Amino acid sequence: LFDGVYPFYSQQKKAAVFDVSTIIVTVVFLALACSFLLIIPGIRGRARLYWTLRVLLSLAVGAVIVVVQFTGDWERGWARANTSYKSFSTALVSADIGLHVGLAGLNVTLLGAPVRQLNETIDYNEHFAWGGSADYEQSYGAGLQKGLPTPILYVAEKFRASSPCGVQQQYRSAGRYASIALWVAFCTWLLSNMLFSTPALVYGGYMLLLTGTFLIVSLLSFSTVRISPLCPIQFGPVALHTAYGGSFWLMLAVGLLCLLAGVTVVLLHHFNLNLLKTFFDLHEDQAKERQEMTQVYTNPHFVDKCL
Repeated sequence: LFDGVYPFYSQQKKAAVFDVSTIIVTVVFLALACSFLLIIPGIRGRARLYWTLRVLLSLAVGAVIVVVQFTGDWERGWARANTSYKSFSTALVSADIGLHVGLAGLNVTLLGAPVRQLNETIDYNEHFAWGGSADYEQSYGAGLQKGLPTPILYVAEKFRASSPCGVQQQYRSAGRYASIALWVAFCTWLLSNMLFSTPALVYGGYMLLLTGTFLIVSLLSFSTVRISPLCPIQFGPVALHTAYGGSFWLMLAVGLLCLLAGVTVVLLHHFNLNLLKTFFDLHEDQAKERQEMTQVYTNPHFVDKCL
């Protein structure tokens, strides 16, 4: 032992606090929202309220569609157990073990209860990626070399390709197709915003319906991993069970919101077009274009010359 720590362990791992991709996306959409709020005072009357409602809701939907691509809580689970902390040691620690599954990988967390035990701070958050060009086996091998705590390696091992559980391929495929559906939904969301800037409002409503449909498809794609049960993750008598996380339910809410908004636009187009144009600030412009001339101005000198 070297100062109470096994010599083949690396320095204490720091817990991850921020996700860079999520912060970048959030900052971009917040910048767009702040830019719009700066020009709000230039819009007169009730149109100011309509513009604010439309733009902020639309930006919120777009931000959620992109952010959930990088979040890691589509599926999550927690368990508190007394478990071994390091290999080749019989010392036990009381800790909360968390599993957070995203579209492109998983996070395994280990938080001591209390945090300070065995003269160490037990606060870990390890990411193991399988999406894109990421190599899960390489991430797992790096964790072995760093000497990560035993509970983290035990959970991560369940998702290896060579594991008897065989769940990695299911999660990889489900996450890939869910991600594709989300990017298609983002494209249809962009098209809906473009169409809402034209007099063809009903087509914007159709694009919103298509956006909501693809969001629901992404949820159905990810739900296919629940068809076969996950391998039991046991820490003595305590089992770690997972359930749908915040990103899943957030996408469900946004998908239903898009479907509801799309249906509302289509119904208003067929039953109350004037109200729809007023909400999108197109009623007055259309009225001016269709307004008939009530007075005719002529040049008296030209008329007399012709006569």
